[in-house]
Amino acid sequence: MTVLVTGASGLLGSAVARALVARGETVRTLQRRPSGVPGAEDVAGSVTDRATVAAAVDGVDAVVHLAAKVSLAGDPAEFTAVNVEGTRTLLDAAERAGVQRFVQVSSPSVAHTGTSLVGVGARPADPDRARGEYARTKAASELLALGRDRAGAGGGLRVVAVRPHIVWGPGDTQLVERVIDRASSGRLPLLGHGAALIDTTYLDNAADGIVAALDRLADQPSAVHGRAYVITNGEPRPVADLLTGICRAAGVEPPRWRVSAGLARVAGGAVEAVWRVRPGDDEPPMTRFLAEQLSTAHWFDQRETWADLRWRPAVSLDEGMRRLAAHYGGTAR
Repeated sequence: MTVLVTGASGLLGSAVARALVARGETVRTLQRRPSGVPGAEDVAGSVTDRATVAAAVDGVDAVVHLAAKVSLAGDPAEFTAVNVEGTRTLLDAAERAGVQRFVQVSSPSVAHTGTSLVGVGARPADPDRARGEYARTKAASELLALGRDRAGAGGGLRVVAVRPHIVWGPGDTQLVERVIDRASSGRLPLLGHGAALIDTTYLDNAADGIVAALDRLADQPSAVHGRAYVITNGEPRPVADLLTGICRAAGVEPPRWRVSAGLARVAGGAVEAVWRVRPGDDEPPMTRFLAEQLSTAHWFDQRETWADLRWRPAVSLDEGMRRLAAHYGGTAR
């Protein structure tokens, strides 16, 4: 089959495209800069450009949509233009081109309203209560995509949404390298006692789970179409253990100082207010959403995901840490 992967210049998009190429699929990618995926055909451009999107979907059998504006802060209009309207443009073009399968790569943040998530499944996306512009617009785009599912009507586009949770691995600049940078400069605190249990997903597992969802839309669409699934390693760990593991893998001192979760949320709100007026060159050091993510439990029941997608994570968190340590030259202990 021919598969279009959007956002393949990113860590997870690149991993998905590489996995599809490796098993012999014809892969086309769409993003603003070269994907760097050997064997893939790159289409340069944005999901917000109708002509580029139409050319990208021409002749493809399936779409895996990962392209998004990902940030803790920024202009709300930009998040809406890329994450919502870009998804709408891609769906419109896919339907006109006769695409059969569409995997919407979403985020568990679409259903996170600031309180703990303990052993839950994929709750409904909630744009009105999601925290931050990224989560809000990803929630809206997930609902938009699932609303286009036509498998139950006897044909047409089949859609499934997958929500990989906190994807990390060698080369990750969103989590791993920010943790390392802030820990090495003494700017990484633990919020509260660092005991909140959180799920994460090793990169290879996230890519394999997305490909499994794509396959299930082909071999048994009735089992998964129109639904959303959270993908994780299924190994919740205290947030302090995760941060310590990343730091030791890179050979830097883990965080030792602590800040109360309540104070971090207040500080995050203040930083957001400043960022709206005078945004910095990088991500803000703290936001309310980030404080909530680091101080509340969020781990998920994976039984339905594993059963419906016929998939299980192949790389354990401990093995992932060993691979991270091999990449950075630190230790996995």
